[in-house]
Amino acid sequence: MSVSIVLCTYNGERWLSQLWDSLLMQTRAPDEIVVRDDASLDGTFELLTKLRDAAVARGIRVTLARNERNLGFVANFEAALADASGEILFLCDQDDIWHPDKLATMLGEFGRRPNLLLLHSDARLVDENGSDMDCGLFEALEVTRRECMLIHSGRAFDVLLRRNLATGATLAFRRSLLNEVKPFPREWVHDEWLAIIAAAIGEVDCLEQPLIDYRQHGGNQIGAQRRSAWSKFEDLFMSRAQALRRELQRMRELLSHFARLDAARTQLPHAKLVARAAHFDLRLGLGRVSKWRRLKPILREARSGSYAVWGNGKLSMLRDLLRRD
Repeated sequence: MSVSIVLCTYNGERWLSQLWDSLLMQTRAPDEIVVRDDASLDGTFELLTKLRDAAVARGIRVTLARNERNLGFVANFEAALADASGEILFLCDQDDIWHPDKLATMLGEFGRRPNLLLLHSDARLVDENGSDMDCGLFEALEVTRRECMLIHSGRAFDVLLRRNLATGATLAFRRSLLNEVKPFPREWVHDEWLAIIAAAIGEVDCLEQPLIDYRQHGGNQIGAQRRSAWSKFEDLFMSRAQALRRELQRMRELLSHFARLDAARTQLPHAKLVARAAHFDLRLGLGRVSKWRRLKPILREARSGSYAVWGNGKLSMLRDLLRRD
């Protein structure tokens, strides 16, 4: 299987050389590295032109492009993916370090499992200097054993519909998925959109081993950090209206996209999506009534099982009861 690494850059001059070295040190070399720079203001693009020579000398094709204006990281990834030709596409961030066996390990899974459409892995969190933060990505996301087992058993859609666990820097997928995901919607990040569509129409799995060093610093677009007990306590009282409206909009975009896909493949995911949208619509309405009047609908929704299926159970119930709106 031919392999393309799809790398998007923006003002990444500081860490780019270290990442590039880790790509060239893979035990299974990539066939192609596709790079699209999002109108960087530092020396990123000039550095890329120099780094390209080292890859070409190893027989790796390099496609290098630069946007005339800044598109944002989601649109930039969408454009970069259109330039890739490999059968298996690996997403890549500019500031991480790939472990030498990443490509070989993930390609082995795709080779053994012809129905596997998308695969992602755990990662080791490191600080801006590359020092181990003594925390894995799955640990920071508080991924449970049950969630992992559901994903391994073929029920990734159930997990990913509740929350995204597929981080782009750890993600690879078959090129055929590109035909199913376009266009990338405004309310979804590229990695979660790829993962949820893949899980709706095919097989998605995760590897519970770290295959990259995932660098955490002030410039991360998203990043991952272990949450403190105090931040979790403060979270109980935060306003939820904006987040709930956004989630409803995301569900509508996903429903609209399902309507364009083969109905036979998305019938069951469609029903689950409708149920999830109804749950969040009810929760949004709770903010328009006083706290004491929220208890009855919250308990009714809990008895239906919706808080357990689409939220965090009792924690989501408590949030809805205590939140400011």
